[in-house]
Amino acid sequence: MNKTALVLSKKIYSKILFLRGQRVMLDTDLAALYGVSVKQLNQQVKRNSHRFPPDFGFRLSHQEYDNLRSQIVTSSLSHGGSRYLPHAFTEHGAIMAATVLNSKRAVDMSIFVVRAFVRIREAVLMKRQIASKFAELERHLETHDAEIQELVEAIRELMAPLPSNHRRIGFEIPSGSAKGQNRRLKVHQMQTPRPA
Repeated sequence: MNKTALVLSKKIYSKILFLRGQRVMLDTDLAALYGVSVKQLNQQVKRNSHRFPPDFGFRLSHQEYDNLRSQIVTSSLSHGGSRYLPHAFTEHGAIMAATVLNSKRAVDMSIFVVRAFVRIREAVLMKRQIASKFAELERHLETHDAEIQELVEAIRELMAPLPSNHRRIGFEIPSGSAKGQNRRLKVHQMQTPRPA
């Protein structure tokens, strides 16, 4: 995709809204993209209404329109702006609108509209995959935390000093045996100084 196409796709991507649980484009944005007036777009949609089932688009309610106006800058209904509530087109509705307009520009631009909707689906899918991986990682960390805690406790037990043992190291001859008495006597004799 060349640089111009990339910029155009990003621009279209930014015009896609989320309404009634669907991703849609408003008639004003679609008409500007297809190079026609909003009136001309909506007339063609009305003339070909059999090609626009409810899942291809809908007219915004007053509340939806007011919410959108508070979020984005649009013309006021009472001050020279549109006198009608705008239409919102789903991906399929936007493509169908390009076919009923029957202009080269509309057909060419519909390709970028499809790419923008596809890009959003891919982003949503990627977000779900990341969320799933993150949840899996949290589960692993929870189990690893318990295992790490057990390991730390085992290391602490190994590092703890052993209880003191007052036994002497080496061999000890029992005190009641004859060898033991002779040995003690010899050691005693070696330690006592001889008279000069």
